[in-house]
Amino acid sequence: MESKEAKAMAWQVRISTDKARQVLRLIKGKKASEALTILKFTPNRSARYVEKTLKSALANAEHNFGLDIDKLVVVGATADQGTYMRRFRPVSHGRAHPFRHHTSHITVAVAEK
Repeated sequence: MESKEAKAMAWQVRISTDKARQVLRLIKGKKASEALTILKFTPNRSARYVEKTLKSALANAEHNFGLDIDKLVVVGATADQGTYMRRFRPVSHGRAHPFRHHTSHITVAVAEK
């Protein structure tokens, strides 16, 4: 029997994918309650975004599929590159140098095991 998978996505999150992936590695394969505890005590800023996305995935699982939250496991957690926010910084002689703010698309999937 195939288990149903619920997922949630956070688009255009203002953090680089490498920083988000560091936190996602911590929760992959863990029980949902354990993953929330890990994220709560992880001091990275990206942990707040991942925690919010995980809570959304849990709510989707309960509301859309009627799954039991106590049995859910994080089966997938990815961070893909989003678009850049292009900005310019003034430099000497009236010139401007471009720089890019990185964004990510964070996806968290949960399923019953």
